[in-house]
Amino acid sequence: MLSFFGRILGKKKTGEKTDPMKKFLIVGLGNIGPKYENTRHNIGFKILDELAREKEVSFETQKLGDIASFKFKGRTFILLKPSTYMNLSGKAVNYWMQKEKINLENLLVVTDDLNLPFGTLRLKTKGSDGGHNGLKDIQAQLNTTKYNRFRFGISDEFSKGNQVNYVLGEWDENEESKLPERLKTSAELILSFGTAGVSNTMNTFNGK
Repeated sequence: MLSFFGRILGKKKTGEKTDPMKKFLIVGLGNIGPKYENTRHNIGFKILDELAREKEVSFETQKLGDIASFKFKGRTFILLKPSTYMNLSGKAVNYWMQKEKINLENLLVVTDDLNLPFGTLRLKTKGSDGGHNGLKDIQAQLNTTKYNRFRFGISDEFSKGNQVNYVLGEWDENEESKLPERLKTSAELILSFGTAGVSNTMNTFNGK
């Protein structure tokens, strides 16, 4: 019986190996469960859902997360939505990087960012966790701040002391109307990351 990845990617020829330089792990951060599904903090899940929909692949529950995979322009994209809840995201990231032998430079973490206006896209190759608990745990597990992260702006339109409610709140009507286009562009950014490289992708998409 074919493995999960074999079923999705097709049976490999005898002796055929996947070039590790052409294999990418794309991690969308979020919290599992219906009550979090449409919250700002779950934009990482939402972006990966859009990409999976476009590529007509489905997620399957595996160890520490839901996984989907596809090939595009000779690259293998493995999409991961951790099931560990946000604060323990690093555990899932580390496990799947080891299991799939993903090079650090081929990791991309998709997350929300309060410091960017709504819908702003920003790809970076390193940086601090910015107070984001998911990034904080990934940094601790990988023991480095030098990993690629794709930040999606959710703005900071909340009153003092209301940050948690805002982040875990659902999109307002105006944001909802703009999300489809933003999700489509976000999916394009991820494909560009794997095919055109991080520098070209930053030049093309940052601030777009």
